[in-house]
Amino acid sequence: MEDTALLLRKLNDRKEFLTENTIDYLLHQSQLIKKLTKDYEPTALFNIFRLVSLAEIPYVNRLSYTQTIIHFIDKHVATTAGFSYTGKIEDIVPCYNAMLLEAYVRLDKIDSPEVKNALDWIKQYQLFQRNKVTKWPYKGICKFGGCMKSTPCYIGIGKTVRALITYSEFAKTKDDKVEQLIEQGIAYMLKHHMYQRLSNSQPISKHITELMFPQAYMLSLTDLVYIANNRNLWPDQRTNALKALVASKMMQQRKWKIDYIYSHKGYKAFETRRTASLWIEYIFDDCPV
Repeated sequence: MEDTALLLRKLNDRKEFLTENTIDYLLHQSQLIKKLTKDYEPTALFNIFRLVSLAEIPYVNRLSYTQTIIHFIDKHVATTAGFSYTGKIEDIVPCYNAMLLEAYVRLDKIDSPEVKNALDWIKQYQLFQRNKVTKWPYKGICKFGGCMKSTPCYIGIGKTVRALITYSEFAKTKDDKVEQLIEQGIAYMLKHHMYQRLSNSQPISKHITELMFPQAYMLSLTDLVYIANNRNLWPDQRTNALKALVASKMMQQRKWKIDYIYSHKGYKAFETRRTASLWIEYIFDDCPV
């Protein structure tokens, strides 16, 4: 059965007029929202992953629980230079900065200083091609294999492209620099057929060929389809391998199951791996398979 949170997402995406009473009813009837708001921990990663999950649901910023998390992120995770997974400026990394940027945009905070700082960080320091050197002076980006060494982390590029696409969709005015960076990032991703290594065509990163919802810090097949759908990349032959991968994942006509659930207290998968995912089905609606 479709949860009222998904119904709310569909109605909002179609820009249908909703009364205050209807919005409140759909929010409070949602079993998914009840699951997302029943526990809490005052730690950075818990709040990050829970906010990213909640942000997929329109109007969820009306809930006091969501405001508690936003307040925590503002105080303990956001910095004057962008979002950091520890709250320290030196620990800003592309994937977390991008995920929280997108979450804030979805939560009606696109004009906040936190979003401006995160966006400015991307504009100044994110790399979208090889053999370039970022101007970012801190070494936190060199952890975990290196976010922006001579070969920039593909996860960071994909997450940033996704976040910028969402920002562009929600922004009141067009930002030429954002559009330029999206084009650069997409060009780099298409060169890799969206998920394959140039050297041997194997998957670039762990979990990049798996379906998950909502997103966590790893780049997933769900993220790649989101990017391809929103920028109409499907006519490009370099997405053929991605289309074939999406088709191979179907359990039946236009039905998919979540096949990876990130293990962290703050992260909550919207559905189980046992049955077809209604959220994935909706997100994949424009995918021509």
